[in-house]
Amino acid sequence: MRDFHAPGRSAVYAANAMAATSHPLSTTAAIETLQAGGNAVDAAVAAVAVQCVVEPQMTGIGGDCFAIIAEPDGKLHGLNGSGRAPKAASSKKLIELGESSVELTSPHAVTVPGAVRAWETMLERHGTKSLGDVLGRAIQYAREGYAVTPRVALDWSRNVEKLSADEGSKSAYLIDGKAPRTGEIMRHAPLADTLQRIAEEGSGAFYEGAVAEDIVATLRAKGGLMTLEDMAEMQVDDMTPVTGDYRGLTVAELPPNGQGFIALVMLGILEKFDLQKLDPNGTQRFHLELEAGRIAYSLRDRFLADPDFMPHDPAELLSDDHIARLAGLVDPGSRIADLPPSVLGPRSDTVYLSVVDKDGLAVSLINSVYKDFGSAITAPKSGVLLQNRGACFRLEPGHPNTIEGGKRPLHTIIPAMVLSEGRPYLSFGVMGGGYQPCGHAHVLGNITDFGMDVQEAIDAPRMFFDEKSYVLHAERYVPEATVDGLRALGHTVERVPGAIGGAQAIRIDRARGILEGGSDPRKDGMAAGY
Repeated sequence: MRDFHAPGRSAVYAANAMAATSHPLSTTAAIETLQAGGNAVDAAVAAVAVQCVVEPQMTGIGGDCFAIIAEPDGKLHGLNGSGRAPKAASSKKLIELGESSVELTSPHAVTVPGAVRAWETMLERHGTKSLGDVLGRAIQYAREGYAVTPRVALDWSRNVEKLSADEGSKSAYLIDGKAPRTGEIMRHAPLADTLQRIAEEGSGAFYEGAVAEDIVATLRAKGGLMTLEDMAEMQVDDMTPVTGDYRGLTVAELPPNGQGFIALVMLGILEKFDLQKLDPNGTQRFHLELEAGRIAYSLRDRFLADPDFMPHDPAELLSDDHIARLAGLVDPGSRIADLPPSVLGPRSDTVYLSVVDKDGLAVSLINSVYKDFGSAITAPKSGVLLQNRGACFRLEPGHPNTIEGGKRPLHTIIPAMVLSEGRPYLSFGVMGGGYQPCGHAHVLGNITDFGMDVQEAIDAPRMFFDEKSYVLHAERYVPEATVDGLRALGHTVERVPGAIGGAQAIRIDRARGILEGGSDPRKDGMAAGY
């Protein structure tokens, strides 16, 4: 139970509908859409479009989108709105151009943005409104302005040099060469015009015509390989979620090219241990969780890629025998000495949101430009800031995740949905790049193993590991005794100045007929309902 003498926030409770996002303007856009008769899909798209304006360091229409939609009876729909590498790209081509890796601000890191077509597809298949109906608030904030919130301002201030390197980004996102301060009003007129065009003409206005021409011309001027044909051929894929059991619940994640099944591997390993008897912030809980994470992530980095190029199906990696063998590697009394290191960096920028409507339709949605402000390349006429998801590709010939034309890269962003007795129970997600599978296991474990409400589960202190060295990173409020205990088990542990990830969650309490929502205090957002 929450200590009302201590700083913090309560979980939000409502009887009808709820939204949880990482920005107040996004949450209010979702609630406004719901109260105007829209369903959860309509509200989710309205909310994420707003975030693409007011959280530009985290997301944008130049990024990608994934979603899981759960009908009230438990039927699941998965949607992959991630873009592909330009057809002319290949590891051989990039090596010939003098590249040794796909750098974060390189035009070669820009894959075709998938978000806009994903939103339209969601609305056409599961919504009640059109893009024109739900983009109004996003257009308004882009044209008339919005006040920069504290976490957004902090992130912005750390990226001045990166934004200054591109004329389009410098013009769109800096004021006299400086980042906006908390409370300062920002406007993005070219982006407003592009959103207005999409609202009036549909996603075709983004993938063909003047907007696509602006994107392609901007990238080609920097040596990129994107073409108008690459843009026009963007398609959204239906995906059957992959599921796993945890403590009697069914956890649904999207299959590759996302890393969702890695969360299921972690949960499968952790289910072999009696976590309920442990201190949720203690040494043994974090040791088991992070050792399970190190094992699961080593699988990710060897095998995860575009599913057409993976040597193993996720079902093989999630088989009972395989999970049992992996769990057998965990020593409760000592750190595993040798695991192959990860190749992904520890941080990326993403927004996650959840919406549940009055009929019980639930949406778990995540939208991202990958690293801070993506590639920091902005197409100047359209105002589209472009992602750098292609930086997840490798240039190693023969590796499943090497870059090739028309191929999707390994993706870190993963929405989740949990079912109880076959019906939606928890719609949740955790932001933070590579941290996300570990974050899913941590937040879900807080709820199922330790009885926390959704806000407590989100608030609780976190740890992760550096994905190259496996040094453990501890947030400020991880107890010192826990850190000392982990060191005694052989871990190297460092305190980190920045918060780890962010999360939103909505739990459906059918017995009481209510919704319970939470939003991460590590961000600016909130949960709200009615």
